[in-house]
Amino acid sequence: MTGSLWRNRDFTLLWSGQLVSTLGAHISATATPLLVLATTGSPADAGVVGAAGTLPHLLANLPAGSLVDRWDRRRILLVSEVLAGLTLLTVPVAVWSGVLTVAQLCLVVFVQGLCFVFFGLAERAALPRVVPAPLVPLAIAHNEARARAGSLAGPPIGGALFGLDRALPFLVDGISYLVAAGSLLFIRRDLQEPATASPEPVWRAAVTRLRWTWRHPFVRAALGLIAVSNVVFGALVLVLVVLAQRDGATPGEIGVMLGVYSAGGLAGALAAGRLHRYLAPKTVIIGINWVWAALLPLFAVVDGTVWIGVVGALCAFVGPLWNVVIFSHATLLVPNELLGRVMSAGATLTWGVMPIGSLGAGYLLTVASPVASIMVLAGLMLAAAVAATVSRAIRSAPPLVPQTSGFGHD
Repeated sequence: MTGSLWRNRDFTLLWSGQLVSTLGAHISATATPLLVLATTGSPADAGVVGAAGTLPHLLANLPAGSLVDRWDRRRILLVSEVLAGLTLLTVPVAVWSGVLTVAQLCLVVFVQGLCFVFFGLAERAALPRVVPAPLVPLAIAHNEARARAGSLAGPPIGGALFGLDRALPFLVDGISYLVAAGSLLFIRRDLQEPATASPEPVWRAAVTRLRWTWRHPFVRAALGLIAVSNVVFGALVLVLVVLAQRDGATPGEIGVMLGVYSAGGLAGALAAGRLHRYLAPKTVIIGINWVWAALLPLFAVVDGTVWIGVVGALCAFVGPLWNVVIFSHATLLVPNELLGRVMSAGATLTWGVMPIGSLGAGYLLTVASPVASIMVLAGLMLAAAVAATVSRAIRSAPPLVPQTSGFGHD
């Protein structure tokens, strides 16, 4: 089956191009807070830039979910890659010219985030048109592996390139987007579904999704817990970068630290497919929140970037198991005809809080030390663990029914 998938020319082109693009995105993501801190010295500015990059998840997810089914998907994919690439290439020009501003960086990362939202939704919608139905789960698994590989390799490369020249990570990322766009030009298949009846108005559909999501107790509780963890871990990355810089770490060492952090997620993804079979859903959801609440204070006491990375890897290891349980339950509980729309609404609610995490990290680091900021985040995670424990919807979550989920495991 694997051989059949890799003999699929269009999938290979799409996957390979996105491997390059994903690697580039993680390279520039690592360098962005380093560039802001090196340029202005302000953690608050770094938080504002981080918030600008995640803001499209709040503003664009709901309408984009409907628009990718109405607009030409091939054009969405191409425009997203080219626009993101050209926008990124303005950063090295500004750095070398000595005119870079925080406002420009905010605009660049906002456009990059907007392109990420549209491309991701269009790619997932087009995938069944690229590969035959029996191979779709395998294709999704390969895409997940692609994302994990990028998050593992990108930070060390980004840190090393930043150490050589502050503009290099952004030059590499901009080129990576254009390379990925080039690969899309050679895809032959039609990526569009046949036209159906007139679609529901975009914002009416969005309200329908949000209403259903809010009315279901388990889904509402799970999304709330995910939102809290996204705020915490969205803020944590900037806090750890500032902490490492305070202790004298080089950009290369910070990149390695973030790479070790990401390695835990890769290991967790490999283990999650087996582990979830032996644990009740309520045990996973409640237990992982307590694991995070226990691990976060360790960031404040460990010494050196390697040990910070190791603690981060432990936090990241349990994340995929959380994803398997949450999304498997959603697949079982949500009516199939509403599944895509409810998932889009859920992504808006959970990813939409990410700007709060970035802005909060910048504010905390302005008024308090990195260690004190970590303890605030640990307190927030402790509150989430307590809330999960006392939640009736979480404690009454039924066991997963084997072989009914339509989603591949991480």
